[in-house]
Amino acid sequence: MPRGRYSLHDLHDHTPLGEEHFHCAPGPSGWRYVSQVISPSGDHQGSVDLTLDELGRPIRLELHASSWQIRGAALDGLTWVRTDPTGTHATEGNVRGHSFAGTSPAFLVATTRLLRLAPGSPATRVRLVTFTDPVLAPRTVDQSWALVNSEAHATDNGSLTVDEYQVNALDTGEQHSVHIAGDVVLQAPGVELEDLETPPSAPPR
Repeated sequence: MPRGRYSLHDLHDHTPLGEEHFHCAPGPSGWRYVSQVISPSGDHQGSVDLTLDELGRPIRLELHASSWQIRGAALDGLTWVRTDPTGTHATEGNVRGHSFAGTSPAFLVATTRLLRLAPGSPATRVRLVTFTDPVLAPRTVDQSWALVNSEAHATDNGSLTVDEYQVNALDTGEQHSVHIAGDVVLQAPGVELEDLETPPSAPPR
């Protein structure tokens, strides 16, 4: 069960946004990721609880940020309910999409487990609903993902395979790289792995 800590940064000016303390593990239904988000001042800022089925589809998502809440799942596409801080207003959304996205590195791992790309295969288009901080506003984005490199690295715990993905935002043309080992993000825009207590779990193939 990988357990560790990510630091989160603003994509544009690299301002620290806090830390995400996480643990994740494959299970009978697929894969689960749970985390607590801590602000730069040390205050509790939110949480992530994401469960995928064996095919990488999100069967349960619960997000908390600034007293806002999202509950979602893959149901008739993607369906979610967004609740305001007072708990008196809830709005439901539904999009013909493939998976969820957001600030948490969990969503990057979730996309790779859904797509299961092979090195050298053509880029695959995916439609995601991303929830933007700090109020978890939903936004639909289209991306293409390609696995451009996969390398084995020797470690104290044996060989560790690091996959490099190229991600393109199809609306803006922006391009970036994501490096993932198993179910742990090593590096991505706005994300740095600061501490890992146990090795990553092997990805599904």
